Amino acid sequence: MRLYRDRVTEPPQTAEPTPVPGPAPGPAPGPAAADGTTPQTPAAVRRRAALTGAAVSALLILAIVLGSRLLRDFDSALLPYAVATVFLAFGVAYRYTVWISAPGARRLFRQGWRSFFSAANFRTAPTALPKMIATYLGFQKFLGARSHARWAAHQLIFWGCLLAAAITFPLTWGWFTFTSDSGSGPGYEMRIWGFKIIGFDALNAVGWLMFHGLDIAAVLVIAGASYFLWRRMKDRGAITGQRFAYDLVPLIALIVISVTGLLLTFSSIFLHGGGYEFLAILHMVTVVFTLIYIPFGKFFHIVQRPAAVGMQLFKYTARRKDDDEILTCRRCHEPIDTAPYVENLQGTMRDLDLGFDTWTEYCPRCKRVLRGTAYLDHVKKGFN
Repeated sequence: MRLYRDRVTEPPQTAEPTPVPGPAPGPAPGPAAADGTTPQTPAAVRRRAALTGAAVSALLILAIVLGSRLLRDFDSALLPYAVATVFLAFGVAYRYTVWISAPGARRLFRQGWRSFFSAANFRTAPTALPKMIATYLGFQKFLGARSHARWAAHQLIFWGCLLAAAITFPLTWGWFTFTSDSGSGPGYEMRIWGFKIIGFDALNAVGWLMFHGLDIAAVLVIAGASYFLWRRMKDRGAITGQRFAYDLVPLIALIVISVTGLLLTFSSIFLHGGGYEFLAILHMVTVVFTLIYIPFGKFFHIVQRPAAVGMQLFKYTARRKDDDEILTCRRCHEPIDTAPYVENLQGTMRDLDLGFDTWTEYCPRCKRVLRGTAYLDHVKKGFN
């Protein structure tokens, strides 16, 4: 592989450095990355991630206490859910800190925020960011290019989970409360942090939507997750590379949460509370498990995805700003991408010490041709 790479890219040959006499060797600092930062040891990264996770968890606890008016509006029956969200905050902060410590993710993170806060980008393309948030995060149009069915199922899961999170997290933290002057309705008031937001009748359409929002979310999630679970069982390509804990457990957890949530409603309406306690415990255990699982499983892409919007904005604004600086392939002279984007990719490769950042100056087709040519010259040649 080394011979093939040298043959194709022809990197400059450098002589071995001559040792310089000096004091006894000690722990040498790590090599500086292309962006000027010094790579940290894994232990240092984990330590910083743990401190970040602890700080975020402490801030969430403080927000729960203050948002629930010093726990006056906090429902103690929801304590396990609240504790799970604190663990979720720690896990997300820990994993995210470790993730952006890697050279590639660090560059993506910095370029994304730099593009987000760029006044020049806002002046030249004021609608670019809202459009990307809507199409890339909200409607995820990039999934439609793969499969319309997968896009529709993903939308069902996305909007169902978003609706459920918007309802359950504030309720769990005691930020939302529903009060009734009569004690049993039908007139209710929704309050946020103690302030009245809206009054509604539990017997009309608005009241039904207020009290059955989680049921609507459950139906959406069941439909979307069931499709993906069916696909995981039938699609040969999906079966080949899937892992039970990573690919199937999240879908099963979403379905169990949604089904048990619907059964709680069914029990309270049609069974007069029969089996409610068992279902409530099963539902709680599943939700707590899923919340703790999110930072360390497939669901972590939910947290990573917004960072990709910044990179898409970086590429979009670079194309608008540098139309005359589109890099072309060194072999066929077809356009590849903007010069800033290719330079950013080359910097990441140098940070990782991969040694083949020149390959970013070739289009995908020419990369395949060069690999095939090198294979014929250096491997198949021996069989002739």
